[in-house]
Amino acid sequence: MAKAAPEGLITALDIGSSKVSAMIAQKGDGGELIVLGTGQRESKGIKRGCIADMAATEVAVREAVEQAERIAQTNIENVWVGFSAGGLVSDVASIEFEMGGHRIEQSDIDALLRAGRESIDPAGRMVLHAQPALYTLDGITGVKNPLGLHADRLGVHIHVIAADGSPVRNIGLCVAKSHLEVKSIIAAPVATGLACLSAEERELGTALVEMGAGITNVSLFAGGMLVGLTTIPMGAADITDDIASTFGASRSQAERMKCFHGCANASPRDNHEMIEITPLSDDGSSERPRITKAQLIAVIRQRLELLLAEIGKALAAMKFDGTVGRQVVLTGGGAELKGIADYAQSSLGRSVRVGRPRGLAGLPDAHAGPAFATLAGLVHHAATDPIDLRGLATAERQTVHRSTSPLSRVRRLIQTAKANY
Repeated sequence: MAKAAPEGLITALDIGSSKVSAMIAQKGDGGELIVLGTGQRESKGIKRGCIADMAATEVAVREAVEQAERIAQTNIENVWVGFSAGGLVSDVASIEFEMGGHRIEQSDIDALLRAGRESIDPAGRMVLHAQPALYTLDGITGVKNPLGLHADRLGVHIHVIAADGSPVRNIGLCVAKSHLEVKSIIAAPVATGLACLSAEERELGTALVEMGAGITNVSLFAGGMLVGLTTIPMGAADITDDIASTFGASRSQAERMKCFHGCANASPRDNHEMIEITPLSDDGSSERPRITKAQLIAVIRQRLELLLAEIGKALAAMKFDGTVGRQVVLTGGGAELKGIADYAQSSLGRSVRVGRPRGLAGLPDAHAGPAFATLAGLVHHAATDPIDLRGLATAERQTVHRSTSPLSRVRRLIQTAKANY
């Protein structure tokens, strides 16, 4: 029989296009994060990251959480939920106070953050994150804690992530119908960055590419925060569909072919390795068709070429040109395809590695791959529980707003990070 949830328990829930996964973890005495239980169910009600069938999604959520509860031998009441679709956008807002050379007190910082909250303009979207990133003293960026210092002007850069409201509300409603309380809904790129990128990579500039089943999120980290984000409505499930339609196979068989025989790179021996296909209309009376591994890889590479072209365009639009880093990290279920890092490196012309969850003790091997990076990142985010300006009261103080382009802010943050490194 499951026991009551102990103090400090963290439950993460990732509702994706191909699977719904849950993880229960707890902080150890030394501050380490220990995984107590995990659960996973096929996702049948999600299309391109958004809920299309509430009932089917609710069933998957309940079963994934119940499986994690059985393994952890405990009952949970609330969850940290990941969100990966719905028009996610990232921006950096800036605000300054005139200090007149006075010594900065905690009350000054609190007032600055409250004023920063009021300066956020989500443009009709729902704000998921509004977190102070770096402070500025008299125009100098990169101050992590200004308390006790003197300044004529005190400012702060606020990392804001917003999304279309309806998909976010649908996620919250689905979790509530599963009799769980939503602690917070976290943008998937934020969580995944915590799980796959080191603090140094997030400071100096790294592109994170999450290849999910239905969508691919391309995000740029710099100065310790997410400063650019683009969502591409294409993912690993499109490769599966291409295989199924090309060879007349079922989706389940196409997925197995992709996982067991698929690869992003071709070799001469692939022309001699044969794969048997069970047609959708198979009645057992005729010989089953066979294809070469080379034919399978050709279909996979055709879709990958389209996807990586879009990823390249997204990186170019975010000015990922070497001044804000060159490293690309692939994660998500699509990153489990054999040879994907080498293929992406050749296509993008940048150093590419596959990102896997890190920093969790007791993580099962089945949940240690890139497909579960967001789930692990949700646990990391919940454990740090960063300050969010949305919970602060309104400020009444004279402020100076700074309006600069996102690119110039990113470059300034990177230059400061490199100078302080």
